[in-house]
Amino acid sequence: MTTTSLDSPPPLATDHAAMRHAMVASQLRTNAVSDQRVVAAMATVPREDFLPVDARALAYRDAAIPLGRARWANLPMATGRLLTEAYLLPTDRVLLIGAAGGYAAAVLSGLVAHVVAVESDPVLAADARDALAGFANVTVVEGALDAGHAEAAPYDVLVVDGAIEMVPEALVAQVRADGRAVSGVVDHGVTRLAAGRRTGGGFALVPFADVECVVLPGFAAPKSFTF
Repeated sequence: MTTTSLDSPPPLATDHAAMRHAMVASQLRTNAVSDQRVVAAMATVPREDFLPVDARALAYRDAAIPLGRARWANLPMATGRLLTEAYLLPTDRVLLIGAAGGYAAAVLSGLVAHVVAVESDPVLAADARDALAGFANVTVVEGALDAGHAEAAPYDVLVVDGAIEMVPEALVAQVRADGRAVSGVVDHGVTRLAAGRRTGGGFALVPFADVECVVLPGFAAPKSFTF
């Protein structure tokens, strides 16, 4: 994980609204985050509210942000590209894998009908639950990321807000027929963003961009597996 962009000290005074505007202008609009509903949501949701206090000055950096316990908040552009490629509908029920502090779930909450956000780290899950307390259409579930939340399946969309080596069958099975999926993928040490659908003939993700993306734990592929 490259963190060199975090080495410079944060500004002494933090104007989060101005930084959010700059993120939209320089990171989203210039990098094919073209769904205007996604752009508007990311321009509105205060990302700093979903980060540890000591990391809030970094909220709008174009870099992964450390959350502790070997976990990182995904880059805003990576999250924005994934949500754009999901072609979200207001009626969608979304399974979000890798809730972290709750930011992606908060963005999704204004775009879809319901979000089930799964987080394996108990501290992050508790933080996300607290930060999302006012979001009536978001449910935070603490549990293994690769297990999802079958109790509320089927979902219209699977969003994995991070890079994984493979999509487990347990997650695929929770997506309805013709449902959509977006995820970061790890391919020979390179992270890419990918999108696909579950059809009667099976399931596959097709990479659409080489983008830095945080790697989520618990998704190691068998040694013979390749995307």
